[in-house]
Amino acid sequence: MNENIQKASIGDLLRLYGNILDELRARKVLRSTNNPLGDYTEHLVSTALGLKRTGGSASGYDAIDAEGKRYQIKGRRLTLQNPSTQLSAIRNLPARPFDVLAAVMYRTDFGVDYAALVPFEIIVERSRFQQHTNSFRFMMDRKILSDPRVTDITSRLAV
Repeated sequence: MNENIQKASIGDLLRLYGNILDELRARKVLRSTNNPLGDYTEHLVSTALGLKRTGGSASGYDAIDAEGKRYQIKGRRLTLQNPSTQLSAIRNLPARPFDVLAAVMYRTDFGVDYAALVPFEIIVERSRFQQHTNSFRFMMDRKILSDPRVTDITSRLAV
């Protein structure tokens, strides 16, 4: 398959990518046609933890558990070109829009490298406000797994 991909034209690759996104939407893995990593991460975490994904109207969280705990779910693909562990912007942190951050860090091949449930308090402690984006920046480095308040869920997400 890699051989075929390497020989394909740019147009063919983009069409294949579009077809893959359409098929993942049809299978209810993705909910949008944006970068699939976010939707895939929400699907993966929600399925593994038995969470109910929220609709687009829920501000600041992506899923909820049976007890009503709110989860913001974020993923990041680590590559040689960009090994940064910075997650996407966290908005409105002072309003406490979620209770737990579920973060998944992927290898280049989209396999789960490590993942954790990080309580809101740790996000507040370790995040830095970015005025130019009016959001908070959180680095999901592997060291966070050693914090006893953090729950390592890596093995629960193996696919």
